[in-house]
Amino acid sequence: MKKFLAPALCLFFFFSGVSANAQKYKNAADTGKLNLEYVKVSNDIAELIVENTTATDKLTEYQRKVTSGKSDAGDAAISSMDQAAKATNGSVSEAKEAKEKANTAYNEAKDLRDAQKDVEKQEKRIEKINAKLAKKQKRLQQLTDMRNSIFSKL
Repeated sequence: MKKFLAPALCLFFFFSGVSANAQKYKNAADTGKLNLEYVKVSNDIAELIVENTTATDKLTEYQRKVTSGKSDAGDAAISSMDQAAKATNGSVSEAKEAKEKANTAYNEAKDLRDAQKDVEKQEKRIEKINAKLAKKQKRLQQLTDMRNSIFSKL
């Protein structure tokens, strides 16, 4: 028991001291560094907000492409099926036209799949931007608290 008590007390005092010294900027002499970091973090937040807005606009555009792609792919598939039905009892030229319409339907389906992948990528990008933004805003709040603590000491 005695062998366990001494290391436990050392760890307790060590970890209690870590939280007490967690504030990076502590006195008036550190305000210059604090202000520099504050401005940097504020600028990073502004850039992330702009990036988020741009990404959201692109997401809306990609979603619009998916919506129009669904109707285009559906129309091309229906046209291909109709032409294929004609070609079964028709001439060689109708068969060639059916093949062209099938290729068109296939290409429209690939475009739709690509647009859906773009939407997924953009959604992941927005999530990453929002996570970075939350982290920067948390840091800005910490800096504001440090600033208020320094000013309260003065």
